[in-house]
Amino acid sequence: MILTLAHAHAPAASHVHAPAHAGHGGTGLFGTVVAAAALLAALTYLSAAARLRGRGDAWPRLRDLCFATGCAALALALTVTLPGGPFTAHMAQHLTVAMAAPLLLVLGRPLTLVLRALPGGSPARRALLAVAHARPVGVLLFPPLAAVLDIGGLWLLYRTPLSAQAAHHPLLGAAVHAHVLVAGLLYTFAVCQLDPVRRRWGPGRRGATLLAAGWAHAVLAKSLYATPPPGTAYAAGDLHTGSQLMYYGGDLVEVALATVLATRWYAATGRARRRRARGTPYGPSRSSATA
Repeated sequence: MILTLAHAHAPAASHVHAPAHAGHGGTGLFGTVVAAAALLAALTYLSAAARLRGRGDAWPRLRDLCFATGCAALALALTVTLPGGPFTAHMAQHLTVAMAAPLLLVLGRPLTLVLRALPGGSPARRALLAVAHARPVGVLLFPPLAAVLDIGGLWLLYRTPLSAQAAHHPLLGAAVHAHVLVAGLLYTFAVCQLDPVRRRWGPGRRGATLLAAGWAHAVLAKSLYATPPPGTAYAAGDLHTGSQLMYYGGDLVEVALATVLATRWYAATGRARRRRARGTPYGPSRSSATA
């Protein structure tokens, strides 16, 4: 997401203030650092997956594709020129960094991969499990809280002067960028719950959170259609196109999230029915948290 300001010229020689290089040239040092980290993460992930297969363990290549594509999308969104006017390009970047890339990264199940790649009983594996099962992590992954951090942050960004203020303070701008990315990852992780964590919330609570967050995201997009963020101004056509991109693009990602949630629920229900059909004379079967 891009928060620096530049001057664009609107019709009739009036000045329109919009985020500088919104999708036109990346996000400076922050974008470069995150892009480099994303590409390094992709190489590390693919190397770990190859080692896993090399020792005879199964690891679906579709997960490789998802994670690598998410890393590439994140890197490109933060460093290359995106099409459209300033606000439209800004929203294309927002959808990629805050929604689409996090979904692809989570679908790769990186925590599961690392836990399977590390030797059993190693200090690194024990430390990683300790972090994943820590109480603060469990609190952050409570779906409603993760949704407030994610969608609530966007409301704060777009419906207060924060966006304009971050334009003039590089450290604040970098902090906002980091929050948008991390909150998007946290929310997506909390809704999908594909990796082993301290507590797994039921599909009902996660589904309700997804519906509420989708509604809040859609209302925000509609409000931006009518009024730009305080302290900024855009040409009406650019504002409308960007808001529509946020609205319909957000819907697509939310449908994908709902599909993941429903698929996991269906699979879990099927396993439970098979256990009941067998009678489970020696107690319930254990299902692997790292499947």
